[in-house]
Amino acid sequence: MVSFEELGIEKSIVKALKETGIEQPFPIQESIIPLILKGEDVIGRSNTGTGKTAAFVLPMLSKLNPKNFLQGLILVPTRELAIQITSTINELVKYSNLRSVAIYGGQNFQMQRKILNKGVNIVVATPGRLLDHMNQRTITLSKINFLILDEADRMLDMGFIDDIKEILSHIDSKKQIGLFSATMPDSIMQLAKEQMKNPKHINIEKTISQANINQSYLMLYEKDKFQQLVSTLKPISNNDASYIIVFTATKQRARDLAYKLRNDDFFVDSIHGDLNQRQRESTLSRFRNKKFNILIATDVASRGLDITTVSHIINYDIPDDVETYFHRIGRTARAGANGIALSFVSQHDMYILRKIQNIAANSLKNLNTEYGIEVDFKFNSAPRPNRFRSNYGRRGYGQSGYSRSKVPAEQRSRNNYDNSNSSSRYPSRNNYDNSNSSSRYPSRNNYDNSNSSSSSYPSRNNYDNSNSSYPSRRLSGITRPLGRRNNHNRDSN
Repeated sequence: MVSFEELGIEKSIVKALKETGIEQPFPIQESIIPLILKGEDVIGRSNTGTGKTAAFVLPMLSKLNPKNFLQGLILVPTRELAIQITSTINELVKYSNLRSVAIYGGQNFQMQRKILNKGVNIVVATPGRLLDHMNQRTITLSKINFLILDEADRMLDMGFIDDIKEILSHIDSKKQIGLFSATMPDSIMQLAKEQMKNPKHINIEKTISQANINQSYLMLYEKDKFQQLVSTLKPISNNDASYIIVFTATKQRARDLAYKLRNDDFFVDSIHGDLNQRQRESTLSRFRNKKFNILIATDVASRGLDITTVSHIINYDIPDDVETYFHRIGRTARAGANGIALSFVSQHDMYILRKIQNIAANSLKNLNTEYGIEVDFKFNSAPRPNRFRSNYGRRGYGQSGYSRSKVPAEQRSRNNYDNSNSSSRYPSRNNYDNSNSSSRYPSRNNYDNSNSSSSSYPSRNNYDNSNSSYPSRRLSGITRPLGRRNNHNRDSN
């Protein structure tokens, strides 16, 4: 096996690399580093956890001149990935004068501007915040000669394609480009065709992380998931070497699980989209520093989260697509270590489980027999309904339907705006035209009730009720109701 020095990496960078515990390159690094050092455009297809970041960072650092201007730009889809790559760069440049900065939303803009004004060699940025700086003229990309698009498939999925093209239009056409992605959809290939010059394709099919991950699944009813999670966590959470990430489908589920597990005396915290950047960084920092050992996360943390100590991944909610599954389990078995991935599979997840099994060559082991859990699931069931609707989980998480009220339709309505012929015993509260109503309990807001004679209880707000023995106390000049406000245009009726 070749060494980093033999690949052409600067000695100062190799020295810092060895201090991090990495002495030998991974396969993707052996393939890509020489190409980048030669000035070739590169397209690298590799799943997470294979050493992909070092494959483009190491040759970039070796080629840049510390005395020059901004030369390198790395575009990433998420702030977490920007922070992680910048942290990696800072570890590797401790014996050189290269400087880098992460530019992302959620951080103080003026603070970023001050750092840019001092001068940096490498910028790691999310597309949106980078465009903000370009519009404010706090950064110029005219002298960029090295560009990396990391996790390009994710950036395109998040709708950054137009932002990326706008950024590329401000960079010299002589730039060297490296594009890295777990998948290669047509949109990425089209982008590469437009922007890259005879790129070299590197495809690492069998990744290190997948080979070292023990993947298994349990088929469970939704109502049994939490108790099974507790039973799974108890024996492993007491191990000092166990650091566990539990993935959920929604942020509400993440909050609920963290709350319940704390009540069961687990050391747990959660990270999700409702946290601001400072809160998310604080949570991840405490997890890295082993202040707690169970992290409940939504997919906001499934990419760009590089914590080498993660030993277990539990998919409390199996994701809705295969790619997200592999990105989730890639959070364990980092840098050649071993890891465990367990997925809880409900009835509606059988469809996506079949797809995962096909791609993973049936490497997922069924633990139901081992655990003595019996379920009556159909293997040809339809895909899960949309779990991201606003009321998902309010009446039993994961239910495919909701029971309708047994009250007849004519008695359920509360806003029948034209109910003149209604004979319902329980009429609408807001019948704006109810002059012929025979209801014993008329509407409180009958705006035209002059002919009403059957009511024993006259309206409180009869604005035209000259025959009423209870005249309105409101000023005669007021023609619009001052009571309950209704989002209905009465004039249109």
